[in-house]
Amino acid sequence: MSQFDVYKNPSKTSKKHLPYLLDVQNNFLEDLSTRIVIPLGLKSSFRNEEMDKLTPTISYLDEELLLLTPQISSVPASILKNQIGSLAHIRSEIINSLDFAISGI
Repeated sequence: MSQFDVYKNPSKTSKKHLPYLLDVQNNFLEDLSTRIVIPLGLKSSFRNEEMDKLTPTISYLDEELLLLTPQISSVPASILKNQIGSLAHIRSEIINSLDFAISGI
């Protein structure tokens, strides 16, 4: 597992609107049994959540998604199976959304 890897959401109840989970946990913490993730939600399902700095729009696998930073959580590492991609190329945007959530800057 690597920071900024994307996984399919395994939850049967939420994956319709939150199809992916983005692993944002630093690799130095790989020995923990949990991973910190931010859900990626379908933009069409979360129009009221759209805020440029906090929930930036991300195009991924031909879908318009929102990085739902306010819904950050930890999940058991064991549920993150079969990495399907990476968003490391937009690392700055992800880190900026986390900074904005914590510091307002």
